[in-house]
Amino acid sequence: MLLLAPLAAAHPLARAETAAAAFTVSDHDWIDTARDRPVPARLYWPTRTAQDGRVPLVLFSHGMGGSRAGYSYLGQHWSTRGVASLHVQHVGSDSSLWRGNPFGVTGRLQNAAQDKEAIARAVDIRFALDQMLAGEAGRDPAAIDASRIAAAGHSYGANTALLTAGAQVMRNDVALSYRDARVSAAILISAPPFYGESSLATVLSAVSVPTLHITCSDDVIQIPGYVSGVEDRIAIFDAMADPRKFLTIFRGGSHSIFTDRAFTGGVSLNPAVKAATASLSMAFLNSVFHCDETALRTWHGDWQSIVERATEVASLVPACKERTAHGTAAS
Repeated sequence: MLLLAPLAAAHPLARAETAAAAFTVSDHDWIDTARDRPVPARLYWPTRTAQDGRVPLVLFSHGMGGSRAGYSYLGQHWSTRGVASLHVQHVGSDSSLWRGNPFGVTGRLQNAAQDKEAIARAVDIRFALDQMLAGEAGRDPAAIDASRIAAAGHSYGANTALLTAGAQVMRNDVALSYRDARVSAAILISAPPFYGESSLATVLSAVSVPTLHITCSDDVIQIPGYVSGVEDRIAIFDAMADPRKFLTIFRGGSHSIFTDRAFTGGVSLNPAVKAATASLSMAFLNSVFHCDETALRTWHGDWQSIVERATEVASLVPACKERTAHGTAAS
């Protein structure tokens, strides 16, 4: 653990980035009238942008029992580096699950894990993106680079990001798809299995965007009725047909180490994993959105002391340059 202390001390993300005033934060309380469903969101918007003034966007989905206020270290890190981050809150599986009669928590958690809510979460992401592109977040839609949009999420939110990126589930012999074609990459942190599905390969066959998979060796989900270990994160990575995929497994840790909670997974390891996750995800976005994979290729050397396994990096540059040449990405 002593080895990790300098790493953690070198990455005081929240303090340094907030002090630099490199981003603004705004909350939005939208209502999807078609579903009569609130869709709260928090937007991290960079104050320093690319030369053309257009800003890439990450749509972030929280895990079970979370909220738009969570995963702030990622929103701060990305927006400090010119990428906006919209953290969407899913009212059927958010922090309200922890309120009320404590004896009812198990039932509320189980209800939140059902198909209805899983689908509603994916629709929340689509709706929130529509709101952004319609100027409902107080930002000029022209300032958003609609060719550089990624979905991201932790735990249940990683499943939501996968559905947004093209994952399909079978119900009554019918494939249900909630893919949003505007999403061109996905960041999947601690993705749980798709319960009730007999073939992961079938579920993930239509995901045709680059994906980054992040987990840790002690990443275990334990809620009533559900237990899922790191082997499930690896199974999702292995089942992904698109070769533009990357997996990193940190050594030790915990499932909640990727949230804003301090200390979980280890007093020194916790801030180090957060800093490494923020750095890796930004390097991935640079390679996907800007055809620059320099940071992605050097990342492992910087963080190898806390990494148990990392897959070899396949080049994303050819596909990125092809997209740019066809005018679907800003130069």
